[in-house]
This record gives sequence, structure tokens and C-alpha cells, in this order.
Amino acid sequence: MRSLLTLAETTGDVEGGLRAVGYGLAAIGPGIGIGTLVGQSVQAMARQPEMAGQVRTTMFLGIAFAEALALIGFVVTFL
Repeated sequence: MRSLLTLAETTGDVEGGLRAVGYGLAAIGPGIGIGTLVGQSVQAMARQPEMAGQVRTTMFLGIAFAEALALIGFVVTFL
């Protein structure tokens, strides 16, 4: 909280500091989601190597969607 107050004192903008903190908290969700997705995909590929190509394709689609959430949150902080 002290660093947020220091940011507000130097820039004179409390709202900008709160937006940065809000985006930081919002980015935790996609980060956890991507980590879980990759971990489970690696586990699935280890259990059934013959399905690795299909699992990898699905994994990359899931990563793209989760990353899109983080990018949308980043853009919303500027609006």
C-alpha cells in the first residue's frame, strides 16, 4: 500500500495506480490457467504418446484463449 501512495504522490494520479494494481491481480487468472493447461497437456502426452499431436493442438488453442484474456485486460486498463 505504501508504494501505491508513493506512486500517487509522484504522479498525482491515484486512479492510474489502482488500474495497474487491478491489472496485476487480473493477470493472475490467465497465468494460473496457462500453467494448469500446459501441465495437464504434458501429462496427457506422457500417458498417450500417440495422441500428442492432437493434445498439442488443443493446448495451443487453450493458451491462445487464456492469453487473449490477459491482453484484453491490459487494453482495458488504458480505457
